[in-house]
Amino acid sequence: SSDLNEMLRKMADAGCDYCAMEVSSHAAHQHRIAGLHFAGGIFTNLTRDHLDYHKTVEAYLNAKKSFFDNLPATAFALTNADDKVGEVMLQNTEASRHTYSLRSEADFTGRIVEQRLDGTLLSLNGVEVETMFTGKFNAYNLTAVYGAGILLGWERDSVLRAISALVPVAGRFQAFHSPKGVTAIVDYAHTPDAVVNVLQAIREVIGQNGEVITVVGAGGNRDKGKRPIMAREAAARSQRVILTSDNPRFEEPEDILADMEEGLDDEARTRTLHITDRRQAIRTAVALARPGTVILIAGKGHEDYQEVKGVKHHFDDREEVKSAFSENN
Repeated sequence: SSDLNEMLRKMADAGCDYCAMEVSSHAAHQHRIAGLHFAGGIFTNLTRDHLDYHKTVEAYLNAKKSFFDNLPATAFALTNADDKVGEVMLQNTEASRHTYSLRSEADFTGRIVEQRLDGTLLSLNGVEVETMFTGKFNAYNLTAVYGAGILLGWERDSVLRAISALVPVAGRFQAFHSPKGVTAIVDYAHTPDAVVNVLQAIREVIGQNGEVITVVGAGGNRDKGKRPIMAREAAARSQRVILTSDNPRFEEPEDILADMEEGLDDEARTRTLHITDRRQAIRTAVALARPGTVILIAGKGHEDYQEVKGVKHHFDDREEVKSAFSENN
């Protein structure tokens, strides 16, 4: 908490007026945000994650909920009305309560008008805005951003202009295109829900019959329970799956992939390759791809290293994709 307050003090002294920060469940549980006074908070969703730390989904939920429980009456609490625990998060907050949604009536509503692999035409409270983001999960996030901007007192048109100018973060649904008409999406998705979200976003653009090849692994020394679920969700939404290393840390990569394979039925196994070397896995996906194929490379996103036995080795999915594309030109 003292480190965080010191950094915010330096930001304020440097002329920073606003700070938007992700408050993790760990941060809330460990009181890392003690002493901070928030102008508002946004709840996005709750999915299986960090159970190696929280042990149960209920404990994970309560850790997130504690953030909203501690918001002052002067703050706003903006929640996703489409998430099954969205209302639960705000049950005990003293902050003013607001909702956002893509599916139902809410204070702030988003609607996808048109989407491509490089952007989405989005309607926010009835006003259309072109964005450089793709996928329903990004539409949710942008609707939340719009709502937060309005609740902070900014002019609607100023918020819309800012949203239209936003550029995706490196490694989050970052698209690369080959001369042969193959598209690779590099994304940080490292939970079952995140893998589903990204693959659904791809399907929303290319349709159910388009070919998708997914390259995915799971981190070592983390929640083992999500491994078979990730493999199963990837196989359900892809024509081909290549299981490979992520950051094995102090586990053996083969053991992690064996855990993932437990989630596959016999039919899915016939469409799945097991390639421990991540570089080779990416190159194999590119070699298998045809014009129009979309390759999802999930798990590491912006990371430029691979952690093995306590050592971080340089490895960047984006570099590997571009190299594989140039060799298969």
